[in-house]
Amino acid sequence: MNQCELILKYMKEHGGITPREALNHCGCMRLSARIHDLRALGHDIKMELVEVKIRGGHKTRVSRYSLNG
Repeated sequence: MNQCELILKYMKEHGGITPREALNHCGCMRLSARIHDLRALGHDIKMELVEVKIRGGHKTRVSRYSLNG
């Protein structure tokens, strides 16, 4: 399976994917580029900003992509 296929499968199984999940589960360091590729293939993918914890108990916002519909 290539990265696009892995990302698509992960989104279907888990309801969405963040950059950290893409790296840990799909080996993808450029999630937004793969999302661009998936959209070009006709997949309807939405993006939302979500808050995640980082080191030291701090929080930051990251993109979370999911299939629309």
